Amino acid sequence: MACSQTSLLGLLFLFCWASIGKAEYMIYKDRHQPVNVRIDDLMKWMTLAEKIGQMTQIERKVASAKVMKDYFIGSVLSGGGSVPAPQASAEEWVNMVNEFQKGSLSTRLGIPMIYGIDAVHGNNNAYKATIFPHNIGLGATRDPELAKKIGEATALEVRATGIQYVFAPCIAVCRDPRWGRCYESFSEDYQVVRDMTEVIPGLQGDLPANYSKGVPYVAGKNKVAACAKHYVGDGGTHDGINENNTIIDSHGLLSMHMPAYDISIIKGVSTVMVSYSSWNGEKMHANHDLVTGFLKNTLHFRGFVISDWQGIDRITTPPGANYTYSVQAGINAGIDMVMVPYNYTDFINDLTSLVQKNIIPMTRIDDAVRRILLVKFTMGLFENPLSDLSLVDQLGKKEHRVLAREAVRKSLVLLKNGKSINESLLPLPKKARKILVAGSHADNLGYQCGGWTIEWQGASGNITIGTTILDAIKSTVDPSTTIIYSENPDASFVKDNDFSYAIVVVGEPPYTETAGDSLNLTLPDPGPSTIQTVCSAVKCVVVIISGRPVVIEPYVPLMDALVAAWLPGSEGQGVADVLFGDYGFSGKLPRTWFKSVDQLPMNVGDKHYDPLFPFGFGLTTKPMATRSSSSARVVRKEEYCMLSLYLSLLVTWILFRVS
Repeated sequence: MACSQTSLLGLLFLFCWASIGKAEYMIYKDRHQPVNVRIDDLMKWMTLAEKIGQMTQIERKVASAKVMKDYFIGSVLSGGGSVPAPQASAEEWVNMVNEFQKGSLSTRLGIPMIYGIDAVHGNNNAYKATIFPHNIGLGATRDPELAKKIGEATALEVRATGIQYVFAPCIAVCRDPRWGRCYESFSEDYQVVRDMTEVIPGLQGDLPANYSKGVPYVAGKNKVAACAKHYVGDGGTHDGINENNTIIDSHGLLSMHMPAYDISIIKGVSTVMVSYSSWNGEKMHANHDLVTGFLKNTLHFRGFVISDWQGIDRITTPPGANYTYSVQAGINAGIDMVMVPYNYTDFINDLTSLVQKNIIPMTRIDDAVRRILLVKFTMGLFENPLSDLSLVDQLGKKEHRVLAREAVRKSLVLLKNGKSINESLLPLPKKARKILVAGSHADNLGYQCGGWTIEWQGASGNITIGTTILDAIKSTVDPSTTIIYSENPDASFVKDNDFSYAIVVVGEPPYTETAGDSLNLTLPDPGPSTIQTVCSAVKCVVVIISGRPVVIEPYVPLMDALVAAWLPGSEGQGVADVLFGDYGFSGKLPRTWFKSVDQLPMNVGDKHYDPLFPFGFGLTTKPMATRSSSSARVVRKEEYCMLSLYLSLLVTWILFRVS
């Protein structure tokens, strides 16, 4: 009996050991297996709760390791201004992200989460990050290779904070500058937008040869998953009203707003975000034909589709009026991951119920989860789920600031240079007796960065590390030159000081989304009065800091020179580089500069096109160094001629003496 019991225990031990051995080897954990094989294996293990968890993205404010574990959450995000602590270091970001990730890894299957952030002009939520010009400025450069380099630098600065996913780039084609997100668009011209999608391989890495169209690609842990947004037509809404209705026929939608998505998918973009807006009255978040039919089936996009912030809530009017219906409509339309971001239990419960009642088919859930897992496997999250501190020195790195400064230089558009052809003011002389710098935007880092910087709506003042335009001017001029800064000087002050010339820097305050919608596009006070006061009394160059063209026609005759600087970001030195001639002006208008808002919408190619400055306009100047060398060549030529004449006379005199 004892022997039989021993044999039985031995068999039981062998059975348990064999079971444990099998449990230790799961195909989806084997990096040597093909990705599709790993996905198939993992899907077999997953319960409905685990699948729905993968489809859920929550805000970091409601996330914790316990929440990640208990609800199998697939993704966390930082909304605008949502940070681990004020002025948080890269190390603090990494530690926070890893804490959430450890919760995900402690689940039964250990599926890693993916953390997303709005890095729309650099890692703009993070203190000390390099803030690049907003997209409208990059569109003015007409330099796709520069955009790619900015993508590469942004990827490193995002990874420096432990984050693997960015909600960028915005590839909207802004057709009306009254739209509060117009600065997030590269141009009114779809071809310029299409060209600038080169930022995607910058963020994600270059595709390997013969890579399949539509398959997401992220080249390792120094790169990030990108997101093409906002699908589709968000830049064409009626009257430029944010989240409004885009009224256009199919041909117009496909020819104007779709080309940038097609090329983004060809370049391996990992995710696509759906727009709040509607197309001919139908909410994009509920548009099955465009999300599933066209994006997934026609364009063969195989990454995942993500909603915008509370995007499914806005399917109904008012938002959230029938949340269960919104979940049903959004998921059935083809949205794979939902940016909840707070009430995740409501979303999970409603989606679970809808699946159990067969209102949302299980095939739709499986399609969504496969897409999410494809991105996670492709980018190597299963192999490298935790971030380390090896990249923290990339945040605000000197080389990235040098790149941003270059981007600023190339983005500046010179609209006027002199009151006549023979009276050019730019480039400015560095050596002058006394220079006036005026305007609300001359010494305000937050204003020159614009929205989506540290805070969602942006902010005023020294909100991060960078160089204001005033500081840049001070570091550029000759040491003997006196700089006087007065934000809004009165007429007597300007006249009494006998300034050599003035630099006036004015523009829009920071804004994002609906808060930036404007029907009048006027410069806020005291901008106009500052221009009039200064430019009426002294030679002046006016630098406009704005996210779009604004009303300036009444003031242009007063100005000696006019520069569109857009929203240049943290490296204001790039503005001074060009004003003072270390580099020449080369930027071209990425959009039409109107005379009056009554003309809007007005875009290049329209029948009644009558702009103040047309699309593509931009005066050029040569660097002072080039001018100096050119002058030197002239001097040398003159000297040569004089020497030849002298020798000729000398020979004549000698011959005369000999004879």
